[in-house]
Amino acid sequence: MGKIRIDTLDTSSPPLVEASVTLLFNAFADPERYSAERLGKALRDDDQVFYRRFFVAMEAGEIIAVGGVKAADWATGTHILYLSAVTPERRGQGIGRALIQARIDWLEKTFKSGRILVSAARKKRFRDLGFSAVGHSAIDGRHLLVRKF
Repeated sequence: MGKIRIDTLDTSSPPLVEASVTLLFNAFADPERYSAERLGKALRDDDQVFYRRFFVAMEAGEIIAVGGVKAADWATGTHILYLSAVTPERRGQGIGRALIQARIDWLEKTFKSGRILVSAARKKRFRDLGFSAVGHSAIDGRHLLVRKF
């Protein structure tokens, strides 16, 4: 395994945006809900109040994982982790966890305080990173988890 670097997505780079859209589109495999057009718009959107920021994990110049964070409610400092995917051949190697941690680190560095929400089928990874399950929130096997900072 080569050196993996996680950084914010350079949305001015069409090849990086296209590679990120392709990875997310293939990971979610739900073209009605997650069309390439919708994903591309989400990655390029740069609203200052309701920001969206994407992070990518790269190895040897290739994107191997992507994950987003966005403002849910600026007045309460609520943020959401969303649209996370790791290429199938690189899953189970800690890259997803590192991508989650990079987004948490960015939020804690950028904002004085707040809370982070995420929905997940598997809660352990998020519990290990300081998230708690929101009671009675399971829908279709997914749970809402929160982490305060």
